[in-house]
Amino acid sequence: MSSSHPGFSTMAGGAVATSDGTNAYTNLMDPNRKWYNNRRLITLNACIVLLLITSSTNGYDGSMVNGLQSLPQWEEYFNFPTKSRLGLLSAIQNIGALAGYPFAPYLSDGIGRKMTVLLGAVIMVIATVIQTASQSVGMFIGARFLIGFGLTFAANAAPMLVTELSYPKYRAGLTSTYNSLWYSGSIIAAWTTFGTFKINSTWSWRVPSALQALPSVLQVALIWFVPESPRFLVSKGKEARALEILAYYHADGNQDDPLVRYEFEEIKSAIEFDRTVARNVGWGSFLSSSGNRKRVRIIVAIAFFSQWSGNGLVSYYLNKVLSAMGITDPTDQLLINGILNIWNLAWALLASSMVERYGRRLLYLTSAGLMTLFLSLQTACFARFRITGDYPAAHAALAFIFLFYAAYDIAFTPLIVTYTLEILPYNIRAKGFNIFNFTISVALIFNQYVNPIAFDAITWKYYIVYCAWLGFEFVFLYFFVVETKNRTLEETAAIFDGATDQIVDSAAAQAGVSHDISTAEKGSDSNHDNELDK
Repeated sequence: MSSSHPGFSTMAGGAVATSDGTNAYTNLMDPNRKWYNNRRLITLNACIVLLLITSSTNGYDGSMVNGLQSLPQWEEYFNFPTKSRLGLLSAIQNIGALAGYPFAPYLSDGIGRKMTVLLGAVIMVIATVIQTASQSVGMFIGARFLIGFGLTFAANAAPMLVTELSYPKYRAGLTSTYNSLWYSGSIIAAWTTFGTFKINSTWSWRVPSALQALPSVLQVALIWFVPESPRFLVSKGKEARALEILAYYHADGNQDDPLVRYEFEEIKSAIEFDRTVARNVGWGSFLSSSGNRKRVRIIVAIAFFSQWSGNGLVSYYLNKVLSAMGITDPTDQLLINGILNIWNLAWALLASSMVERYGRRLLYLTSAGLMTLFLSLQTACFARFRITGDYPAAHAALAFIFLFYAAYDIAFTPLIVTYTLEILPYNIRAKGFNIFNFTISVALIFNQYVNPIAFDAITWKYYIVYCAWLGFEFVFLYFFVVETKNRTLEETAAIFDGATDQIVDSAAAQAGVSHDISTAEKGSDSNHDNELDK
């Protein structure tokens, strides 16, 4: 599928004509303004990094729970949790997240992205203090519920603020980095539990619990320096402040900069279109229009796919998988867990840097295809070991776990948040992203309760279910994922409503930039419409 973009011809603002299908902003940006040589872009990206670490908190939690299960001190303190109690300890964070979902989008749209991140961070700091001081399993479970509750607010608002603040050239890469940094938290947790393993007291698990608060503490202290989303400000009628923020960070304070004028006018045009024409307002709009039904179909699917691709067997129950392979020493299990997370982070960050170069569709299809291959090979090796006791087969299965995760990280780590946010128009972005996060929580709860039971019952045969499911994922992605690379945030959202040209033309006219769409580019938009009609 093509993702061609209309070009600009020279007029007020100095845009240069183009019809090569590059991003609509390309010719309005100062080619000499890079993130590393511009003080205000460095400041903006530092603010964005503070938001990105929200994902680290989530990753830390998952890896910490995985690591604690390998700590004899933790198991002994909590009286060797049964399978059902172990499932609850793992799932309670997501149950807490479910409790926060009814409120998260209203806070993000009501008090703003910035203040919602702050609220979530404060709740998580309080929760981790309780978790660290836990004297009973009930207290530990209650703290983890509260962590999930607070994380819901921060995780709803932070990635939206990232994608709505970023300099256009870096938007896709930075937003993709958000979910990729899940592994940074996971790495810290994995190596922390590895390092505290030798402590012969409850501090072997209390130290990792306490460190979980670090990203939230940083956010509470520094969020005051982060600007609010210009999209949020425009939606609240604070256009002057929105223009000021765009100009300060994207054009060194010049409010007449052609890029800033175009961004500002396109934001206004898109929000007005959603309110008056597309009527993208409220929960009912997700079912009332064809464009929104297509969005929901894709969002729900990729959310489920991100958790139901076989990765759930390893991410939360690695110690059980390794034990079934004959790797039973806790030190070896913790070491493999730490190395695997470093491997994942490297691949995820590499993929984040490639999303605009190769496009979303190619990355999704490559990821699904390779996951199917590597999980099938892993299943075959795992089966051979379980049936014959062939240890080289177990070692090969471990190698295929690493290759499987590399394939997963090509798309399902960096792209699921990016793609969800960019196909949603502003007025329903918070609610649509809430649907995405809710779907992930439901999928995770299923994984945490069902996977250990099914895995204990049928071991390697359970992998066959996921191999078949991955084949279905590939077919779905082939038919329904629409390419969105090299489009602005507003243009990407508008293609599902067939309104890209209308919004772009309106923004260009208001910004004083002539916007010509060539015949070939018109044809490209028609191709997008054909894909969406499938």
